[in-house]
Amino acid sequence: MLHSIRVRRSQGWQFIPDVRKADPKGFRGLPHISAAPCAAGCEACRDVCSTGAIKLEPFSLDLGLCIFCGECADVCPQDKIKFTNDFKMAATNRADLIRRDGDGAMPPIAVNPAFKKIFGSSLKLRQVSAAGCNGCELELNAAANVNFDMGRWGIDWVASPRHADALVLSGPISVNMAAALRLAWDGMSSPKLVISAGSCAISGAPYQDSPVTDRSFLDAFPPALYIPGCPPHPLTFVNGMLDLLGVGR
Repeated sequence: MLHSIRVRRSQGWQFIPDVRKADPKGFRGLPHISAAPCAAGCEACRDVCSTGAIKLEPFSLDLGLCIFCGECADVCPQDKIKFTNDFKMAATNRADLIRRDGDGAMPPIAVNPAFKKIFGSSLKLRQVSAAGCNGCELELNAAANVNFDMGRWGIDWVASPRHADALVLSGPISVNMAAALRLAWDGMSSPKLVISAGSCAISGAPYQDSPVTDRSFLDAFPPALYIPGCPPHPLTFVNGMLDLLGVGR
């Protein structure tokens, strides 16, 4: 018994009381883009970006394409890009994921009154990995663990689409997963919504031009919420969900 108490004491307090005010030290999150102009002719950050997330003239960085490798910040001679540990990056509009010169915090997530009324106290999620690498899937699972505990707001993972209110998509959607994804969606009763989690789900990221992807599902059913990251931090996911439902506002 004494040994168990010593172990528990050494572990400290794992539960995060306030996910809004957490401080994930070392996390590479929301990038700040300096308003200062780039050096003439400098294209280093764009050239090193493997997913084409960075555009020049005018400068922009697309969080939906970004895999948060940090190489753009490393090669920039003027510190144009600086990654912060801000995890509040979710968006309800795809265009809001594009960061430009001098941008501060992300635009506020638009609360859907219908979602808040129906799902504000209970939201069941079905996760579908459509050719994901399991990075996003691991972090999504972590959102329900003792640290982040999204279940305290009635948000839970379920094993069957029949029990789900929202489909949480990860992965770029390969051709051989397109039908399975649609089957999961069709198995859910209305009202229902799609949530894109991770850069691959949002844009295809490194696989955006692959001939073995089929992203037509998202053309038919646009996401209600975009959760950027590679993989997205559980805090990004939980805060995005709470904002979408208007919980704690």
